[in-house]
Amino acid sequence: MATILRDLSYRYQWLYDGISRIAALAVGGEARFRQLALEGLAIAPTTQILDLCCGSGQTTRFLVQKSQQVTGLDASPLSIRRAQQNVPQAHYVEAFAEKMPLEDSSFDIVHTSAAMHEMEPQQLRQILQEVHRVLKPDGVFAMVDFHKPNNPIFTPGLAVFFWLFETETAWQLLQTDLNKLLTEVGFKISDRRLYAGGSLQVIQAQKC
Repeated sequence: MATILRDLSYRYQWLYDGISRIAALAVGGEARFRQLALEGLAIAPTTQILDLCCGSGQTTRFLVQKSQQVTGLDASPLSIRRAQQNVPQAHYVEAFAEKMPLEDSSFDIVHTSAAMHEMEPQQLRQILQEVHRVLKPDGVFAMVDFHKPNNPIFTPGLAVFFWLFETETAWQLLQTDLNKLLTEVGFKISDRRLYAGGSLQVIQAQKC
């Protein structure tokens, strides 16, 4: 069950944006957080990019600065409307991530930012299978999301954040071996980095 603050943060854009900016301070600010998973990737104006669970376009606005072929996908009609207003340069699709109405092998990069922790375990596997399907051969899945801290100083802050804004699925993600899951789906991990005392993980995985 979602907390009251979580519901409010999705209803009011200013609240969501404020929370995001504060949380991103641990990695140097929101601009850097939104682009962490893209670091080291070669992106050209013709690179086909899918911003999965794009929300209101928080990362999409950085992607369109790198490529002219950006698609944002989200299941929320409200988020899609906001994204269209915030980042009109991208193309948008309203759909569930576990059943994307997109062609096989159509994207060079699939990116997602702080969204996979909202998924139930079986749902997460289905989404990763869909990501694998829509990626071109050797395409890259780039993601940033929560991770169990390896520095205990960060544990209380992450726990409070989860209690205020997240659901049980966020706690479940901390116990999930994403490397193993991605490998089972058909990916090869090409890069994995931890930030903020290990409370954030960045994974880049290539479609085999």
